[in-house]
Amino acid sequence: MSYGDPNNPYGAPQGQQPQQPGYGYPQDQGQAPGYGYPQAPPVSPYGGPAAPTTMPGSVSAARVMMWVIVGLQVLGVAIFAFSAVALNAAKDDESLKDNTAFQDLVGDSTGLIWGYVVFGLAWLVFAAVLATKFKNGGNGARITILVFAIITAVLGIYPFVIVGLVHTVLAILVAVFVGNAGGKAWFNRPRY
Repeated sequence: MSYGDPNNPYGAPQGQQPQQPGYGYPQDQGQAPGYGYPQAPPVSPYGGPAAPTTMPGSVSAARVMMWVIVGLQVLGVAIFAFSAVALNAAKDDESLKDNTAFQDLVGDSTGLIWGYVVFGLAWLVFAAVLATKFKNGGNGARITILVFAIITAVLGIYPFVIVGLVHTVLAILVAVFVGNAGGKAWFNRPRY
């Protein structure tokens, strides 16, 4: 059977000749991308899935949240330091010099507040160092960030309940985003 046969049910319709590929027509149209079976993920030379080349969105969000925690720490340290200075100034005030209850409260709490300032400053520096480790840190940095986030969440619950609520939520999200599969793949990627 040829296309010229008018009784051929598979041939060109009557009155039309089949299009010959020529100028202006693609020679091979093939299958459009995106159809058929999905592409397999790239494989590393070591047999597992290939390491990510860009930071996953969840890990990037965790890094931003760590910087927000750093900013909140700066604010908290400033508030505690201002409170300690204000209490020291109030302790020396002549009108409150005879109030023994106030003097006992101020005498005990001023040292505690300065302790909070020192602890908050150390925690701020630790958070800033960990926030910088997101780009090129390894699995040890990931584990340290996880431990930091868990301890921050616990500290946000117990001693600093009111002001620590935002810290708690951010720390839980950091722990989840760094601890998931995307975080593990990012921090365990090979560095050449």
